Formats: sequence, structure tokens, C-alpha cells
Amino acid sequence: MQEATFTELRNHAKDYFDAVERGDTVRIFRNGKAIAEIVPIRSGIPSWKRPATPLTVKGLSLSREVLSDRDDAA
Repeated sequence: MQEATFTELRNHAKDYFDAVERGDTVRIFRNGKAIAEIVPIRSGIPSWKRPATPLTVKGLSLSREVLSDRDDAA
């Protein structure tokens, strides 16, 4: 992560935005206090469409238990 003051950002914006384009994050400070972060935009794919690691839980199969309860109730 790069850090810059507001003045440095204003004077060298191209360099900082080039770094963001390469995947870097730039934290901006004003009067010694962090005020913003410039981060690269993630891919245009919504999070619910991105591939994910399947969740695996040891123990009983929840779907089997639900079906079993339905059979018992009938």
C-alpha cells in the first residue's frame, strides 16, 4: 500500500492512479490523518456470480435431516 499526502496526490496524480491501475491501494492523508483510500475496482462480476469454495460441514447432512423430518410428519 502506498501512502501520500493530499498535496502529493494533487501534484503527482498520474503516478498514483497508475499504481492503482496496477492493483495497488493508495492511502491519502490530510494533516497527518488518513482521509481516503483509492483502491482498484474489482471485476464487473457481482459477488453472487463469482466462483466460490463450496461449504463443507462434517456431521449430518442437513438436507437429509429435513427430508427425514418431512417423512416423519406425514
